[in-house]
Amino acid sequence: MHREYHKWYSPRLGRDMELLVHGHAGLPVVVFPSSQGRFYEFEDRGMIDAIGYKIDNGEVQLYCVDSVDAESWYNRNVPPRWRIARHMSYESYITDEVLPLVREKNWNPKTISLGASFGGYHAVNIALRHPDKFTGFLTMSGAFDLQKFLGGYHDSDVYFNIPPQYVPNIHDSWQLDRYRQNSYLFASGWDDHCLQESRHLAGILQAKGVPCRMDIWDTYNSHDWPTWQRMMQVYL
Repeated sequence: MHREYHKWYSPRLGRDMELLVHGHAGLPVVVFPSSQGRFYEFEDRGMIDAIGYKIDNGEVQLYCVDSVDAESWYNRNVPPRWRIARHMSYESYITDEVLPLVREKNWNPKTISLGASFGGYHAVNIALRHPDKFTGFLTMSGAFDLQKFLGGYHDSDVYFNIPPQYVPNIHDSWQLDRYRQNSYLFASGWDDHCLQESRHLAGILQAKGVPCRMDIWDTYNSHDWPTWQRMMQVYL
């Protein structure tokens, strides 16, 4: 399997950032790790091996990015305003530094985002905020209402980074048209503690005429890597 390691100093985050590329061709997929996870998490958890044959066949190419969750949403040592600002810098790192690498290496006109659990939030939020840059998402057991991380603090940046808050109020035809052209898939298990958040957000999108898909798996202990491995095999 083709594997590349990349590291560079991010001017947007003010520190070195690392990522792994798995595969030589195919649909480019930006992969977000779970809560405070690292860029090698999907490799360590067997997610890459689970679809190794698809990667080797040139069907998909995964760009596994690092997170800064410990510096943003999970950072209780700084004020909430700083946390959301750090998240915004991270988004800029993805759109202005990672995506140019994707375009340099892969000419496929489509790019999707993917993540499980907290990574599922990142995958959905960035795809909905930038529907011209991401043509779809796959979120597995995602959680989307992050207001609880900020202790009641709220401002416009918080609002525009919590999909259940901003999506119901989107009326811009440019944005909605792109949503309707893209491919959005929510997957969760029937016993997953994040299931209701996925169903709620999927329902909001569907009410906007966005043909997103909500799959509920009949499996136990579904908020875990074995289930997510099988989802990767089915959906990618």
